[in-house]
Amino acid sequence: MKNNMEDIDKLIKETLSEEEAKFYDTLDEQNVLEMVWGLFKGKNKWIMYMMNLMTLIFFGLFIYCLIMFFKAEITFDMLKWGLGSIVFLIGVSMLKIFAWMQMDKNAIMRELKRLELQVSSLSSRLSE
Repeated sequence: MKNNMEDIDKLIKETLSEEEAKFYDTLDEQNVLEMVWGLFKGKNKWIMYMMNLMTLIFFGLFIYCLIMFFKAEITFDMLKWGLGSIVFLIGVSMLKIFAWMQMDKNAIMRELKRLELQVSSLSSRLSE
């Protein structure tokens, strides 16, 4: 399967112009760290900075609520701090899920661009 994909990539690069071939190389599959750093590029990078700041704040509040939970001696206070820690932990989880969804969206967009280049390469080859 790997050789087949490499052969297809080679065929596509042969039909593309030099500029298009460079662009095609940038669309290669990324590892997890490259995907994470890719979140901080583009138009919506400010949202990711805001989300990470909120994640840190929520995590700090979760730790605070957890410490207060173990210091509480009254059952009502334990329920209050326990509920607070659960709410902040869910907040952290939701923000992380949002980030993973953005990484998935970026990967799908990258694959769509690769597909578009392949289609344009094929159409130029057929029109010759």
